[in-house]
Amino acid sequence: MIKSIAILFGLLLVVSVSKGQSKEIQLEEIWQERKFLSESPEGFNFTKEGLYFTRLESGAQQQINEYDIRTGKQTKTIYTASTNARISSYTFSDDEKKILLETEPERIYRHSTRADFMVFDRESKNTIKISGNGKQSYASFNPAADKVAFVRGNNIYIKDLKKNTEIQITNDGKPNEIINGASDWVYEEEFTIDQAFFWSPDGGRIAFLRFDERKVKEFTLTNYFNELYPNESKYKYPKAGELNADVSVHIYDLKTKKIRKIEIEGDGDYYIPRLVWSPDGDLCIYRLNRLQNHLRIFKTDNKGVTELMFEEKNKYFIDIHDHMTFVDKDKFIWLSDADGFAHLYLYDIKGKLIRQLTKGNWDVTDFYGYDAKTQKVYFQAAATKKTCNREVYWVTTFADEKVKISEKEGEHKATFSQDFKYYINEYSTVTSPPIFSVVESESNKIVRVVEDNSNLRGLLSEYNFGNHNYIDFRNDSGDTINGWLMYPPNFDASKKYPVFMYVYGGPSNPTTTNHWDNGNHMWFRMLTQMGYIVASFDNRGTEPRGEKFRKSTYMELGKLETLDQIAAAKFLGTLKYVDNSRIGIFGWSYGGYLSSLCIAKGYEFFKMAIAVAPVTNWKWYDTIYTERYMRKPVENNNGYEENSPINFAGQIKGKYLLVHGLSDDNVHFQHSAEMARVLVEKNIDFDQLFYTNKNHGIYGGPTRLHLYRKMTDFIKNNL
Repeated sequence: MIKSIAILFGLLLVVSVSKGQSKEIQLEEIWQERKFLSESPEGFNFTKEGLYFTRLESGAQQQINEYDIRTGKQTKTIYTASTNARISSYTFSDDEKKILLETEPERIYRHSTRADFMVFDRESKNTIKISGNGKQSYASFNPAADKVAFVRGNNIYIKDLKKNTEIQITNDGKPNEIINGASDWVYEEEFTIDQAFFWSPDGGRIAFLRFDERKVKEFTLTNYFNELYPNESKYKYPKAGELNADVSVHIYDLKTKKIRKIEIEGDGDYYIPRLVWSPDGDLCIYRLNRLQNHLRIFKTDNKGVTELMFEEKNKYFIDIHDHMTFVDKDKFIWLSDADGFAHLYLYDIKGKLIRQLTKGNWDVTDFYGYDAKTQKVYFQAAATKKTCNREVYWVTTFADEKVKISEKEGEHKATFSQDFKYYINEYSTVTSPPIFSVVESESNKIVRVVEDNSNLRGLLSEYNFGNHNYIDFRNDSGDTINGWLMYPPNFDASKKYPVFMYVYGGPSNPTTTNHWDNGNHMWFRMLTQMGYIVASFDNRGTEPRGEKFRKSTYMELGKLETLDQIAAAKFLGTLKYVDNSRIGIFGWSYGGYLSSLCIAKGYEFFKMAIAVAPVTNWKWYDTIYTERYMRKPVENNNGYEENSPINFAGQIKGKYLLVHGLSDDNVHFQHSAEMARVLVEKNIDFDQLFYTNKNHGIYGGPTRLHLYRKMTDFIKNNL
């Protein structure tokens, strides 16, 4: 039985309804005119001094200008573009005397790009093109800024800026076979690492990963461009239980011009998700077993001597992050679930625990850095009873007490200057667009407001919105499930309303948050104006609720999440103002996977479902993500079979809309194609909507407007 709990989080009023607030949202305003997008400052690239920041600005000519962080006034123009090529991003050298300029970028996958790069010398005013032999990826200064390393054609090159020469340091790179200095698709997608080479602190060496993916099976994407024959692109995509690329670690020595392979202890079936140089020039190598529950970090010195530096085990899995920060050459900060919650720890270089820096039944949700002068460690956490909020704190490396430096309820995100004297605080709530403020770290006083989105606030005041409530209930296992309800304007509790549920529900990803959403938020508001209650609930498996809640779905992805979403529908059906015969659900990616399971396994409670880009069989998804939570199919076949929607398609009784992009390199169109095949075999009626040449995001031109118009019509006709 579902046990209801009183609303604990309280009521958040969107905009008080008054005369004049009568406008109705139109789809074109959301997805074509983009009227409701919040503004953010155009980059805050802090200089080393900390009192100034730079940003790239467009006008008659593109310029990189410097501003005083305290006043916001421009202090100088650092660079003015003299070419027709558009600068897309820029990076300063360590001494800030040179600028690496990126132009004409081309996207490869989610994070990776290739582009043309130039170096501007601020003293000589000269500009040098990095290469004329094809676009480059990951161009990076050495510490002395007299060389730039980059990847082209799966090989690593070095541009000597003094000699104006290009040196190739690897020669065996070949598409779909060998990759040097860049990651393969699955590392990029699941470990969020695309650049895979790194300069040593003294600039004398380059450490890099080499991917041998010759044994990895290929996947083919078909694209249609009004040509006689379709265009096919092939790339290596290891699916659950299949072979991964063979990844090895190498160091190139600029003096000897030789490459040394670093031998790492253990079997060959493992991951190398990170390479990190220590302050004293040793290379730290993360070695993660294929089950992803045993992490070892090895330290390799300049002579090639390798020893174990740190080790962590977990009975479930270990998430890889970029939060290892050296306090000095002998100590480092580490984020871990070791005590059951995500907390920061201080270790010595031998891997011995010095002290736990943060403690409590709450999670650290982001790590901002360490200020060596004050010994303060800055971080973001969900450390209050209202886990929808995010606060900013600091704690020292020598005391237990944490200090909260954010004030209002909502989400606070900090970006610190290099010297930690100032930070930019981005603050928003689910009903209030972001405010960006400059804050002095020591006094925690707001120096000035950079952007308050006053124009958007004024625009929102013209529309008729209802209330937004945070609400929760207990599932059958006694777990508290947090959620929110978005009500129609002029809501009348004596009436019965249909409910449209939104779900993501995937590992660690909550939707019950208290921040401004530039995505679906205004579409949901539009649906409330049409008379629907919109709701969302965070099932088991999401954060920030500690390790037990977050990892409870281990080995059975989809099972508990679906039970919780069904429980949420049952709970909603007990509310006197909900029409329990008219509850629908929508999700994208993992959310599409869950909406598919809900309409199949929870057909008694859901009248309709929309699934966009869903996984329909875990055996068809990639190794790193799937095996992290499910292990290999041969080890957990029942977990795979019992929680893949394709095996329950015949149970669907409600209205079902299946949407996918044909060029989705992440969740392949195969998932929806096979789902459609089984639905036809089971004689189940459904609707389908496929987008030619579109990837997992399904965007570009009028695509989003088209998609959301179709989904809106589907809701109107079936809920």
